[in-house]
Amino acid sequence: MYKVSWDEGRYSSDIMAAIDQAILDGVDVISLSFGIDGVPLHTDPIAIATFGALKKGVFVSTSAGNRGPLLGTLHNGIPWVLTVAAGTMDRDYNGVVTLGNGVQLLGSSLYIGKWNSSSNKIPIVFFDACDNLKALQKVGYKIVVCQDKKGLLSNQVQNAYDAKVVAVVFITNVTDLEFYIQTSSPAIFLNMKNGETVKDYIKTSKSNPKASLEFKKTTLGIKPSPRVSSYSSKGPSISCPFVLKPDIMAPGSLVLASWPPKIPAANEGSSFRYSKFNLLSGTSMSCPQAAGVAALLKSAHPDWSPAAIRSAMMTTSDAFDNTLNPITDLGADNHPASPFAFGAGHINPNKALDPGLIYDVNTQDYVNVLCGLKYTNQQIQIITKSASNNCSNKSLDLNYPSFVAFFNAKGSNSSFKSVREFHRTVTNVGEGQSTYVASVTPIKEIKVSVTPEKLVFKNKNEKQSFKLSIEGPQKLKEDLAFGYLCWAASASKRVVSSPIVATSYSSKFVS
Repeated sequence: MYKVSWDEGRYSSDIMAAIDQAILDGVDVISLSFGIDGVPLHTDPIAIATFGALKKGVFVSTSAGNRGPLLGTLHNGIPWVLTVAAGTMDRDYNGVVTLGNGVQLLGSSLYIGKWNSSSNKIPIVFFDACDNLKALQKVGYKIVVCQDKKGLLSNQVQNAYDAKVVAVVFITNVTDLEFYIQTSSPAIFLNMKNGETVKDYIKTSKSNPKASLEFKKTTLGIKPSPRVSSYSSKGPSISCPFVLKPDIMAPGSLVLASWPPKIPAANEGSSFRYSKFNLLSGTSMSCPQAAGVAALLKSAHPDWSPAAIRSAMMTTSDAFDNTLNPITDLGADNHPASPFAFGAGHINPNKALDPGLIYDVNTQDYVNVLCGLKYTNQQIQIITKSASNNCSNKSLDLNYPSFVAFFNAKGSNSSFKSVREFHRTVTNVGEGQSTYVASVTPIKEIKVSVTPEKLVFKNKNEKQSFKLSIEGPQKLKEDLAFGYLCWAASASKRVVSSPIVATSYSSKFVS
């Protein structure tokens, strides 16, 4: 572990020194849970130092950032690293509301304090919007029920806390509750259906309505999951928009992590709670998970390059959740997530061990991209640490396992069509003889063609090339449309999948 953040701040010199020292120490994988926002590659200390790691064959996993859900908010949009988004897991933390009539209702809660009334029922009262602080302060020893009707859940939580109510039950249709449920006072969050049950009980109870609360429950197998976390930063990359970022999504929300025992893990009122573990959220959590998978792949395939490892992780990732529906985005009202949110999909370590085909990239390919980005020779030297950089084959078309096409020409007419072409080379890392057939999911406003549509490999490590063409209007009607290119092996169950994005969201990125 190399420390780069101090009380005085985080400095480029410390970042570069730490990465350089890790390379000198002979590490195989580096995990970087931080990033520099909105800077070009030649002034980004992470981009500069990790290019040195690339030349030594060291795999680098980085965090996408926690500035979502808006587009264009990610950092570490560096072509030679893995950029990791954050998602949820199929694990939930719950509390139970038991009504006086015996009905039990499961809600979300991460209250970890002491609560002794799980068996003794106490009065429960409905306070509707909980917007009257003075009335809440006079409620006495009762469980208060608040209903979120106008998206003011945060105000209700604050009012209940300020009023120092004994306990509170929140009724809400908000599904992104991660940063609400970690309360310092007893609270349970119910969905609207369960909330109506509570309201009906209070309304129809002939005697004084009562309830009991129970906390510290863990539920596994939650559906649907995973989902993209709302805070996870999204592409396109400011520093290199022609490479689709983020690359992949990994578990990042409410991750059970080791914690320094002398630093408070939580607070209960005015007192602190200490633990050797804590629940943490962010792309700083998802990044090291991906780094761990990279270490697994490096161990199984020591001859693979960092680009090959990244490709294996991306092309075998899952675009569907555990209900077999497209993974949704909590930051986009639970609509299907786009590759700007979760890259190629959710990481699948077992499939990544045997990807079938890989998209490999060498150092010169990255230099060609830097040349294509119109960096000066001096700026490229800052990154590559080389005095001789060949720009004779400059190109923005990197041999990457994803595709992004911009349709935003100034003064463009949606009635005119234009074509974006991509050239790719894949390497057969499966059995010697194999045949892969291409298919493309339908994409709005876009026509995609692949030439050739069939790749026949006779030997292991053999390479084959193809061209992918995206035809669309010069100006898309929507910000983005996406689908997938899948190469399916006829003799096995291998499917090599790559996201395709066509977007008009590029005025601030691409001229």
